[in-house]
Amino acid sequence: MKPLLALLVFALGPSLFAAPPNIILINIDDLGYADISPFGGKVPTPQLDRMAKEGIKLTSHYAAPVCSPSRAAMMTGCYPKRVLPIPGVLFPAAAVGLNPEEVTVAEVLKQSGYATACIGKWHLGDQPEFLPTAQGFDHYFGIPYSNDMGPASEGSKSNPDKPLPKNEKKVVVNTANAKKNGNDLTGLKGGDQPPLPLVDDHNVVERVKIAEHHTFTRRYTERAVKYITEHQKEPFFLYLPHNAVHFPHYPHQDYIGKSGGSLQNDWVMEVDWSVGRVLDTLRELKLDANTLVIFTSDNGGPLNQGANNQPLRGSKGSTLEGGMRVCTIAWWPGRVHGDTTTELITSHMDWLPTFAALAEAKLPEGRKIDGQDISPLLLAKKGAKAHDVLYYYHGFDLQAVRSGPWKLHLAKTELYNLETDIGEAKNAAAENPDQVARLKALAETMKADLGDKTKDFPGVRPLGQVAKPQPLISKDGTVREGFNAIAKTLP
Repeated sequence: MKPLLALLVFALGPSLFAAPPNIILINIDDLGYADISPFGGKVPTPQLDRMAKEGIKLTSHYAAPVCSPSRAAMMTGCYPKRVLPIPGVLFPAAAVGLNPEEVTVAEVLKQSGYATACIGKWHLGDQPEFLPTAQGFDHYFGIPYSNDMGPASEGSKSNPDKPLPKNEKKVVVNTANAKKNGNDLTGLKGGDQPPLPLVDDHNVVERVKIAEHHTFTRRYTERAVKYITEHQKEPFFLYLPHNAVHFPHYPHQDYIGKSGGSLQNDWVMEVDWSVGRVLDTLRELKLDANTLVIFTSDNGGPLNQGANNQPLRGSKGSTLEGGMRVCTIAWWPGRVHGDTTTELITSHMDWLPTFAALAEAKLPEGRKIDGQDISPLLLAKKGAKAHDVLYYYHGFDLQAVRSGPWKLHLAKTELYNLETDIGEAKNAAAENPDQVARLKALAETMKADLGDKTKDFPGVRPLGQVAKPQPLISKDGTVREGFNAIAKTLP
């Protein structure tokens, strides 16, 4: 290709000269901001080092404080409270989930002829009406919620280097408070949880016990490689949400002890291997020049389980930076400039509009989208923008707002300049009353839309709901009636 034409291709974008790009979204569970070496971690992650060297790091990229809301933002392009108004996360046999009326990123891309697959943890509802194959994905292989949502006796409540708990802990729910906040609809908790099911499309194929926990990262990776290979002749969207590195920590036996530290660090190293295997497959099939790969986490890391969020303050479950700012890398050789970094504000809400723009697909009509198309930012186009304002929700509660470098925690009027104080250590409210007033005004504007403290606000859309939710596998191993299964019972 002549140099002038090559520059024109780069400037105008892929759609004028090539097929729509393949898109792979790799989502790691509970990965801390500095759990990987491109973001300052001490655990060796050479494949991610190379990915960052060949791509762009998004250092002000935001998720939600916990799993289900974060995934709702990824799938719909909206603030989680808009589309999944629940107080926390979803559990097994939940009566509610992401409404099938919502338009997911998979459904958007299918308009442009994409094949779609979800391989890994879903966590947006485990009833058949809510699973990926009902939400725009042609294929699904994985578990429908977190790896700790199964029986203690089968390894779901403890790390493999610890003795199995002798008794299942029951969760006592305040019934009145639960009904008020919707907790009674979000599923079974603690010792009431059924066996953990592995789902392959419309079939429950496995009851996950200790041995199976160790295999998931490798099996998801093998499935991903197989999917890429089988769909190399057509545009595809692969959503790859790993169980790793969510507690309990179950790296493959080949990686146990490899980090010289914790099981969590061992699992980070296996994640790095998995990413390398996916990227190598793209190179081998000569798909790398037409494939955008995103690597990210669903929330900040839990400090009490060994995650590293430095230099951020806070942990998973909070609206401090350590709870919501996540390590994120975008890779697309020849399109994304290598060895670059952006500090502009981006979020999981941006993936749907960004992928739609790259695929030349239409956005959902009649539905508010909170995310922005950040493809100009990823492709280093002049004038690229990101979010001017970001709102930090935890469940129903609006807890903080950021605009530019300034972030205000509303409850105690704590103001931080994140450019000079990324660790949120010095409350600058007294010295900057104008910024406090400005951010409070922005918060009031958002409260008129999505509100605060409850879900009863005009911008909040209805949850999906079923009348009689059932576990996919009962405690005796019976697969639920009406759900296809390889076997009637799973030992």
